[in-house]
Amino acid sequence: MTAVPKAESADPVLRVVGMTHRYGKRVVLDDVSFDLAAGEVVAIVGPSGAGNTTLFRCITRLISADAGRVELAGRDLAALTGAELRRARRNIGLVFQQYNLVRRMSALDNVLAGRLADMATWRVLARMPGPEERASALACLERVGLADHAAERADRLSGGEQQRVAIARALVQRSRVVLADEPVSSLDPSAATKVLAALRSIARDDGIAVLCSLHQVAMVAGFADRVVGLRSGKVVLDLAGAEFDERHHQAVYDIKTG
Repeated sequence: MTAVPKAESADPVLRVVGMTHRYGKRVVLDDVSFDLAAGEVVAIVGPSGAGNTTLFRCITRLISADAGRVELAGRDLAALTGAELRRARRNIGLVFQQYNLVRRMSALDNVLAGRLADMATWRVLARMPGPEERASALACLERVGLADHAAERADRLSGGEQQRVAIARALVQRSRVVLADEPVSSLDPSAATKVLAALRSIARDDGIAVLCSLHQVAMVAGFADRVVGLRSGKVVLDLAGAEFDERHHQAVYDIKTG
């Protein structure tokens, strides 16, 4: 994989400013700040317990940060409530470690779930998507190389294929940002490469900002435009993906040599 250089953006689509969160007396995130531009792929790396998952949960407001703010397209998410917050959240697509697919449903129906908020209520209740929604979902499956598997049940797909269905679901949602929390941690190297390539492709071709936490640091340099390293809840590096090497790996993971 080769990371694609991105043009500078004056107005980041996602901005995290001074994010701090504690569990009791333990500080999990400590004044975390970074920006994410449209079409940019940023990898979050760090040892277990560094705060990656908590960061994602704070960005989506699944939990409330103790300090700091998240701006999506210039709007402070903490200032939004009700319908405004729901609309803003639709601009954030989520890809989870465990896929979060309905196993008995087809790949196509799982992708269509990403369009439920835009469908008429009667179509949702009757499970009868319109031709536009079906065509959009099929196009997204084709984007991730799974058009031929549209009718297959999710539980009959491989782990890598299920994860690509999850990416297609985020894509059909027409999100401006995709958050992928350890999306390849349970996959073999070949499947992991395909999943990361699919994420990079939607960033490059659709201008979607991708924030992806990774423990497979060997894949970072070829995948990410930028790398943000977290250790003990603090940002310890923020640099171009192509520059990330073994020295930075050792610094983020506090690996002693010699």
